[in-house]
Amino acid sequence: MRDLHLKTTLIFLVLTINGFTTFSQSFNDDKITFGNFLKRMFTATPFEGIKIVDDYNQSYLVSVITLDKSKYTSMSVMNRVAQVKAQSQANTFINGSSISSDLIIKTSEKKSNNSVESITEILESIKVNSYGFTRGLELLTNFDNQDGTRMVFIYFRALSSVK
Repeated sequence: MRDLHLKTTLIFLVLTINGFTTFSQSFNDDKITFGNFLKRMFTATPFEGIKIVDDYNQSYLVSVITLDKSKYTSMSVMNRVAQVKAQSQANTFINGSSISSDLIIKTSEKKSNNSVESITEILESIKVNSYGFTRGLELLTNFDNQDGTRMVFIYFRALSSVK
């Protein structure tokens, strides 16, 4: 009787552990497949910014950032900059922003012996203010672009279930 109880408990544990590992592998496989899909989409038609992508039963906010590899001293610095930029893009998309612009036209004249030279300088200042917090933005994948000079980072976040 004791052997039967031990065998039943052991079978139950094996089936339970197998169920958990199957689910976790499936979730990771889904992320890899989604990342490969977005990589193919980017390779076919490069883009940067925010996109809403619908899967079978889920909508995702996708933030794509490209950074010039020569401007960063290490991969960790590049990862951090990409994360901050992706969060900024997502925050602006979700919460909106206020934009102000100033245009300054400055003219000056240089006088020499027989001529007057006019110099015009145009300065434009654009400020974007956005307030909010973006939760759950996760790095899905990163890869080199086709010519190898830029690194592409794709972040994503599940939005809501489609019914």
